[in-house]
Order: sequence, then structure tokens, then C-alpha cells
Amino acid sequence: MSSIALVTGANRGLGQATAVELARQGHLVVIGGRNPAAAACAAEAIRADGWSAESVELDVTSRETVLAAAKELQTRHGRVDVLINNAGVLPEIAAGGEHDLVDLDALEQTFAVNVIGAAVVLEAFLPLVTQSDAGRIINVSSRMGSMADQLDPESPYYGMVLPAYQASKAALNSLTIGLSKQLGGSTTRVVSVCPGFVQTDLTPISREQAPLTAAQAAQTVVAALDSPSGTFVDADGVVPW
Repeated sequence: MSSIALVTGANRGLGQATAVELARQGHLVVIGGRNPAAAACAAEAIRADGWSAESVELDVTSRETVLAAAKELQTRHGRVDVLINNAGVLPEIAAGGEHDLVDLDALEQTFAVNVIGAAVVLEAFLPLVTQSDAGRIINVSSRMGSMADQLDPESPYYGMVLPAYQASKAALNSLTIGLSKQLGGSTTRVVSVCPGFVQTDLTPISREQAPLTAAQAAQTVVAALDSPSGTFVDADGVVPW
């Protein structure tokens, strides 16, 4: 029986590469995307390569679509073995206007997807993940959300100032910690992972300056499935909170 793996924001970029890597490793991948046609197309591309994939409409900023997606996967499979909370945004890097601390519109947009959206997905799909004999939840975070890195002058992340994005990933990490404690003693693990600086459309400079391809970063995301619950990891190992 195939493992069922749902990836949010999976019709392009890191999410799509993660879905491909999971499919390559034998999972039946469900492409979650806010554009049903794009999600279906991404699933078809995986099937064309001989692997297993399907799609479902899932917009993390729409509770209705998230709940409908959970209901749909309950009907199709009765469980979700792997949940990759990948959908994320970073609008403040291109935000205009003047502000003293943070662009408030960018802050609102960022938290709506990176924190509230992730929490909505977790709340909707947790009953399905806990139906698995060995459920895995991966929250795609960033070392820019590491409080330790932000406070360490020796860290390469120390000088980065993107307060909305950094706060959102710190909040997502807090959700990981809280959920790992709630799931303590169960067979379900929850982990935060930093995939690194990836060549995606997340920011205007990512395509030109990021050192990692989406496929390379996806390997880090999928490898986090083997990490202990309640940890924060990247390609080099454990990341300080």
C-alpha cells in the first residue's frame, strides 16, 4: 500500500520539486494548489514519468478549500501519511512605501499564508495524519526564523532584516514545537526544515542568486522525514531555534 503524501503549494518551485522527489521515492503524491488546473498539470507531469500523483484544490488562505481538500482525501484514501506544509510567500522584499519597522501590508500578507495558512492546514489534516501508522508533518521554515541566528553576530543570517518573513517563520517554528509536544508519545512526528536559499520565484533575486536548485533543496525537505519530532533541521543537521 502506497504512502500518501500531500504537498501544499506544489504546482511549481520547491513544492513541485518536493512532490517529484517524494513520488520518485515511491509515495503517492497529492499536489495541493490554489489553481486546480495548474495542480492537475503538475500531477500529470509526474504520472508521465511513471510515478503516482494526483491533485486537489487547496488554497491555504481559504479555509473552505482546505476543509474541502481534507474531506476529499478522507474519501479517497482515509489517511495522509506525509504532510508537507510548503506554501509560503515573501512579499516584503518587493514592498514599496515608507515604514520604520515593517511594511504592514506585507506583514499581513505574509502571516496570512506562512502562519495562519499553515495552521489551517494542520488543523484540517491532523486527523488524517494521525490515522497513519507513522505520520510525518514537515513545516517548511527558514533559518531566517531562527532566533539564535538573529542574535548571533557570527551567523551568516545575522545581518538579514526581513522582519515580516523572519517573524512568520519563527511563529511557524513555534507551531512545530507546540504540535510536537501535543503529539508526544504518538507515532506522528512534526519537524521544521530550512531548505536553504533556493532558485524559485519566492523573491525577485532568487532565480539569479540562489545557489540551490529546487531539486537539491527538495532532497533536504524529504530527508527531514527521518528527523526526530520537535526538531528544526537543514542540510547540515540540527538548527538552533
